Order: sequence, then C-alpha cells, then structure tokens
Amino acid sequence: MKRKLKNSVGIWAFGPAATRFVPAGYHTELSNETMEARTERVLKGLGDFIDGYEYHYPNEINEDNVSSIREILASEGKDIYCIALGHHTNPKYSLGSLVNPFPEIRKEAISIAKDGIDLASSVGANFIIWPGGEGYNYPFQTDYEKMWNDFIDAIATLTEHANKKGVTIFLEHKNSEPAMKVAMRSIGMTLYVINKVKERGVDTSNLKVNMDWQHLIMNGENLAEYARLLAMENKLGHQHANSGWGTFDDDSMVGALRFIETLELAKELQLIGYGKNGERIGFDLLPYTEDAIEAVKESVIHWEFIYDLASKIDTEHLYEAKKSKDAVKAYKEVYKALGAKF
Repeated sequence: MKRKLKNSVGIWAFGPAATRFVPAGYHTELSNETMEARTERVLKGLGDFIDGYEYHYPNEINEDNVSSIREILASEGKDIYCIALGHHTNPKYSLGSLVNPFPEIRKEAISIAKDGIDLASSVGANFIIWPGGEGYNYPFQTDYEKMWNDFIDAIATLTEHANKKGVTIFLEHKNSEPAMKVAMRSIGMTLYVINKVKERGVDTSNLKVNMDWQHLIMNGENLAEYARLLAMENKLGHQHANSGWGTFDDDSMVGALRFIETLELAKELQLIGYGKNGERIGFDLLPYTEDAIEAVKESVIHWEFIYDLASKIDTEHLYEAKKSKDAVKAYKEVYKALGAKF
C-alpha cells in the first residue's frame, strides 16, 4: 500500500505476548521460534505494509544473528530502522542497569549498550534507550541524587560513543513498569536529561526523543502539544504509534482509542513537516490475544486513514480559530473533515 510516511514495526509485537498473569504468553506456539524464523514469518505476513523493523539488543538481535536477519529483510527491500536497548528483560538488572548500585554491574551494562550502538552503526540504524528498569519500587529505597547522576553520566557516555559512530539515540520515557517509578518518566524529565548531558560538554545534536504515544497518554501528556514542543527544540526524533485506555501500557491498535488526540497529532506532524528528514512512524504494539500480523496491518490502515483525514482539515481556517482559542470554530473544521454537514 502507498503510504504518506515511511514506517517500521517492533518485532516484539509478534512473540508469545507474555503477561504477569499468563507468563507463557497467549501465543505459546511461538515460544521457541528463532528470530530469523520470526522475521521471515512476519515479513511474509505483512508484505508491503511495513518498510522497516526494530529489534532489542542483545536479546532479539545481536552479533550472531544480525547478518542473517539483515539478509532476510533485504530480500524484500526492508531495513533495520532502530535497535533498542533490551536491558529491561535481563533479571541481572533487577535493580537497574545504568543506575545499578553495584559499579561492576553498571559498568557491564554500559559496555553492552555501547556494543548495541556499534551494531546499530554497522547496519545504519538508530538506537533507542527506553530506561524502563532504571528507577525504584519503594520510598526510601534509592539515593535519588546518585541515581540521577549515574543515569545522566551513562547517557552522556553513550551519547558520546554514538556521536563517534554516527548513530542517533532516541530517548523514550515512561512513568512506570517494569520499575514502579521509572526515573525518566515524562517528556519534561527527558528534556532535563538531554540538557544535563549537554552541560557535561557532550554534543546532543543527535540525542532526541522517541514519543511512545501510550506512554504520553498514561501521563496525561497531550500528543500534539508535545510533538510541537519537541520540534521547537529540534528533539522530535521518532514515534512509537499505539493507543490505549490511559491507565496501563496497553499498546493497542492505533486509532482503537484516543482517536481525536491521534488525529490532532497527525495534523501537527503535517504542520511540523515530520518525515522530511527521514523520520518514520514506528508501530509499537503488543496484541495479547489478537492475531499480531492482522493487528499491525489494521494499525497501518487506521493510521493512514487518520493521516489522510488530518490533511483535509483546513489549515488556514484552523489557525484562524486558534488565534482566538475558539474551540467551537476549530471543531467545526475538524468535523467538516470527518464528513459532517453544516
């Protein structure tokens, strides 16, 4: 299908879909599938719906399987768009990886992250750091000053390494899970980290933000507003598209919930010019009980429909309404695009 923006999808959407209540996952037949086999299966199922793929390092992609995965993708003209740090899946880092209180464990975690950046460089991919395990679970558990200094130092070290390798890092926040209180849990805190890294004398030109939509929704952070804010700061790097009820990281199909917010985001991305520098819409989904391939296809279709609707909202009239914060007039333009007759 012809798309307005290039896209990618996280390979993690197509596994067993484990939960704390169903640890074996809802798709147990996939438990022993190799990453090469998964890539082949998904590639065949999705076809031209998807342009590129995203993998976690080192559990999904690593030095041993990267050549075969890349070869499989290249056979259909697809690429590896992002490699994400996967420390959150390793029980060794139950107390954090980049903020682990034991120096030898922290040093190892940073070294592995550097290896992941090297791998990203070798395939021309971006690198995502989602520090879901970097935080704490209880009051009185953590030395906050040390935690934050360790975290910022680690990001500075990794950014400096990525700069040498020509790799862009996307920081992705989340408020909770797996750490009950993730340290970098809001867009504001993410920008704080970037500014602190810059204060340490590190070039942050290629340290940007990955907007995971459901992570913002969980915080009550408005998608379109924060996309514009990040663009104003030249920090809008990537999108992880999904939806959800807003109380948990549902990773539901795009447009299944939060339709109006997603529509406003699509319009804002158009106004910003998102995509002109190669940015993509990355689908981060976890279809627990659904057919994952069909759920991703539906998300792509929903997004394309929403993006097309957004382009039909009269920009000039919309800005006229915004000048006086006239919500009634603004919504008239929105609903005209949706087909309402006035």
